[in-house]
Formats: sequence, C-alpha cells, structure tokens
Amino acid sequence: MKTLELGLRHWTIEDLVEVANNRASLELSAQPAWLNLIETGSQRTQDAWKNQEKIYGVTTGYGDSCTREVFMELVPQLPINLIRFHGCGMGEDFDLLQTRSIMVSRLVSLATGASGVRKELLALLCRLLNQGVTPCIPQEGSVGASGDLTPLSYIAALLAGEREVLFEQQRRPAQEVLAELGLAPLQFLPKEALAIMNGTSAMTGLACLAWERAEFLVRLCSRLTSLASFALNGNVGHFHPVIFKLKPHPGQAQVANFIAQDLELDEDHNEEGNQIQDRYSIRCAPHVIGVLADGLPFYRQLIETELNSSNDNPLLDVEAGRFHHGGNFYGGHICLAMDAMKASVANLLNLMDRQMALLVDCKTNNGLPSNLTAMEGPAIVISHGFKAVQIAISALAAEASKLTMPASVFTRSTECHNQDIVSMGTIAARDAHRILALTEQGAACMLMAAVQAVELRLRETKANLHPRLRQTVEALRGFSAPLVADRSLDKELASLTLLIRQQGFPLEPL
Repeated sequence: MKTLELGLRHWTIEDLVEVANNRASLELSAQPAWLNLIETGSQRTQDAWKNQEKIYGVTTGYGDSCTREVFMELVPQLPINLIRFHGCGMGEDFDLLQTRSIMVSRLVSLATGASGVRKELLALLCRLLNQGVTPCIPQEGSVGASGDLTPLSYIAALLAGEREVLFEQQRRPAQEVLAELGLAPLQFLPKEALAIMNGTSAMTGLACLAWERAEFLVRLCSRLTSLASFALNGNVGHFHPVIFKLKPHPGQAQVANFIAQDLELDEDHNEEGNQIQDRYSIRCAPHVIGVLADGLPFYRQLIETELNSSNDNPLLDVEAGRFHHGGNFYGGHICLAMDAMKASVANLLNLMDRQMALLVDCKTNNGLPSNLTAMEGPAIVISHGFKAVQIAISALAAEASKLTMPASVFTRSTECHNQDIVSMGTIAARDAHRILALTEQGAACMLMAAVQAVELRLRETKANLHPRLRQTVEALRGFSAPLVADRSLDKELASLTLLIRQQGFPLEPL
C-alpha cells in the first residue's frame, strides 16, 4: 500500500479517493517548515486563551452566543460542550467510503496550519484512519454553513472517546475501541473541537467521490451509446469529427471521438445507404454526455480548491500571529458543483431511458424483436424480454429528475439569525450521490439490454464488432447469460450495479 503525506502539498480528488478506498495510508509530513507551522499555530492559539484575547470560540461562546465572554476557568469545558450539543444528527449513517472521505477532507484542511490545532490531533486522526476506525455519522442535519458542524462533530466525538464507531465491521462505543488500541481520548485545547467541526469537509469529501463516479459514467454512457447505435443500425456519420470541430466543446468532442472509435468511423465515411438522421437520443448523445464531460474540469477546480483550503473560522495567520474572523466555512462553491453535476448526471439517465425505449420497441428498433426477447419458436409469444426493465429505468429516470432542483436556492435563516444565509452544500452533495446511484442502476439496465440488442443484430448481419465493443459484450456475459426465457433479473442487476459503482467494468479513457 502506498503512503500519502499530509503537509505542505496539493491534494487531488484522486489522492483523497485512494485513501478513502483504503488503497493508500496517511502519514504526517516530516518537513521542518510544516512542523514549525503547526507548532507555532497551536502555541499562538493557547497563548490567546491564556492572555484572554477576544477570539471567537476560544474565549467566547459559539454562533449567536459570540457576544458572551467565557470565564477562563470554563474554557477547557467549552470544546466538549460544543461536541455534545451538536450530537443531533439524524437519518441513516454515511457509508464507510463516504465517512473516510469526510475524515480525509477534514485532515487536509487542518493541515494547512491556519486552524491552530496540534500535531498530536492530526496524528491521532491519521492513525485512526490507517487502522480502520471511523465514526458513525448520520447524514442529515447540516445546512452547509457554518460548515458541516453536526456531521463533523462525530469526528471530534471519536477523538474525545464519545459516541459510536465502526471498527472491523462492528458498531461499538468509541471509548471501548480507543482503549483496545491503547489510545487515550484527546483532551481538546481551546479551539481544537471547533477547528474540526467548523468547515466544509462533509460536503467536500462527498463531492470528491461524486466527481469520480460521474467521470466513469461519462465513459460508460458513451460506450452504451456505441452499443445502441450498432444495434439500431444507426448512422455512424453522426459522430464525424468535422461536426464537433464546428462546435468545439472539448468534452463533447472527446465523447464523439470515443463513440466513433467504437464504431470504426472512417473520416471518409459515406452516408449512402444509411438512414440520414437517427433520433436525438443517438444522434445528439455526444451533446448530452458532453455537458457533463465539459463540466468535470470546472467541478474539479471547485472541489480541489475547497479541499485544499482553510475552511474554518477564525483563521490564524501564523506568520503574523493574527486571528481573522470570516466565513470560509460557507460551502457555496461545492453546492454549485454538486447542483450542476447532479442535473448533468440525471440527463445521462434520461438519455439511457430514451435509448432503451428505442431498443425495445419494434416500431423504432429497425427490425429487432419486440422487447429484445431472444426466444425463438412458438414460445416467443409468452416471452417478455426487457419489457419490465424498460419500465424500471423509466422510473429511475423520473426519480432522478425529481431531485435535480438546485439545493442552493433553499437557503434559510438559522441559529438566531446569525447563520441567516446558508449554502445547502451538503444537501446538494447528498442529492448528487442519490442521483448517481439511480443512474448507475439505470446503466446496469441499459447495459444488459444493449448487449442483448447487439447480439440479436449479429444474428442477421455479418458485421464485425470492434474489439472494444466485443470486450464489453464478453465482460457482461461473464456473469449474466442472454435473456431467453423470462427470469427474474433483480440479483443480476444488483451485481452489475455494484460492479459499475466500483468501476470494475473495463472502459478506456476518453
């Protein structure tokens, strides 16, 4: 397993995903400059408390209570109270991958040195991640400013030995697991609990995972379009490079080129003998998929900037020794990325829904059997093929479309009108994950149908499949037989969805 360093370095989406998937471990940097930054920042924060400087969350209450000065003898109790009163998360827990992503995201932000936490706190979080100890974090209860206070409180609670954790696939009390590992609960210094909680790391961790899933779906939907076009005897000229030079969105052109390679388009292609124009869900597929393909670089920039930022309050300029009170905990940029991404992903599912509708309908599929049944002989009249699967993908597309309303416009006033405008970034990120899950399910439906459609077309033609398409057909047939007699497909679809979710299906880069 490779090791990634936490310190003065830029983190990518891929870095975070590697650690979240337990394909890389974490270690603190040994660079003197970084170690000095962390030590100096922590010491300056402690001095502020001892000198009774007016610093938010150090010598004052939280949120609207910032006007209340906290007596010096009560400051040590302040962080633990913050953790406890934010222990009000609701709903189902984030899954293990999501939780690890959230933890890594918070570590990267704290490692910038502007939050004033000790190296020991960072080291403990690294160790817990490396040893597979994760807090049980409920998904609901964050408005995305002041950051993800309630979800991130579960990370702080783990360090304090409170609430529950997942360890070795068992849900157990945090204090019990820490003791088993020979670790003592952390005694928080002033601001340390606030530093863990007052940031955008829940939404950012989720956004990193969403980006990776969306990127894979761009390639998968491009491959599915290739299969559908072949099965429908489509006009390969729709993907000619000249078309996309004349409307030069780079992602759109990449998608078109991917499909053109699958279908072995010759640049001197002559359209004679082909249907002049296929329906939009085939002809315009690069334009639909290309919206997401062209959005991904922009979303990456927003997500990675947030990931590598100090999204806390107050922030410490370590060199000058000054605290600055601001609003870097506001998650508007992540909300923008997730709101835009989720709409583009939902349109991939709408595209697949329309493509499948073409494939199963004998009025539009250019001579393929109705519902793509592979049955022959008298029993064909009682064989229903992909009839119900087409209904299912339509239901998935409808549900995904329903969730695409931008979350950011639902901002509201909370916490005694102190947090009187909030980002809703975490809700947008959760919506994006739900839409991605629905789209992956739809892709499983479409993949099974498209492969069967290709095989049915090959019954009547001597055309050869490009090796890339043949590889896709063979990969699917490795665990799912052709649909001849009616059978339940739920378990096969579930297995295929998981394979897609884990990106275990072979696909070339764009």
